[in-house]
Amino acid sequence: MTVTTDPAQATVLARLHRLRGSDRFIFTTMLLSACVSLLASLVLSIDAVRLAADPGTVLACDINATLSCGTVAQSWQASLLGFPNAFLGLMAEPVVITIAVASLGGARFPRWFMASAQAVYTIGLLFAYWLFAQSMFVIGALCPWCLLVTVSTTLVFTSLTHVNVRDDNLYLPRRLQARAAAAVAADVDLFVVAAWLVLLATAIVARYGTQLLG
Repeated sequence: MTVTTDPAQATVLARLHRLRGSDRFIFTTMLLSACVSLLASLVLSIDAVRLAADPGTVLACDINATLSCGTVAQSWQASLLGFPNAFLGLMAEPVVITIAVASLGGARFPRWFMASAQAVYTIGLLFAYWLFAQSMFVIGALCPWCLLVTVSTTLVFTSLTHVNVRDDNLYLPRRLQARAAAAVAADVDLFVVAAWLVLLATAIVARYGTQLLG
């Protein structure tokens, strides 16, 4: 059986593929995602200060018993290191924003620096998902701003990983690097993160269902 391909469609797909692999797209995505995460961290930090002053404060994102920033913020998990977790976002995201802006301007960072950024941000990603799991299965409430941090952190991590694999910054074994680079070149990471985010949304709906609507 012969498969015919529409030349116009193939051209559009090729252009989208080139766009997605360009520095402008990658670092713009990283910049926007980091800015969203920074904004959410700022709001969460302000709310943490308000709750410290008055634990009875009702926050704007206390929508119902399930979607409640206050419930999550007053749990021990929200201050695992002795201060609000959101403060970590205020420290980490400006670094990512600096990397993205400088890279858009044509700067190139040393290999060790990008590998270190990848390692630190991986820890941040794991921490974000740990808090997500705690909210889902232990605390029993979800914080909308925290969910936004989880999604934006995932997108920053994906963008950072994409460029580090593409540019061979991660000191991977040669065979693993070749496979990872081939996957990135084929946009496998794009489909993986899209499927992952859909899976997360599905898990939330399956866990809480109509409780999300109050």
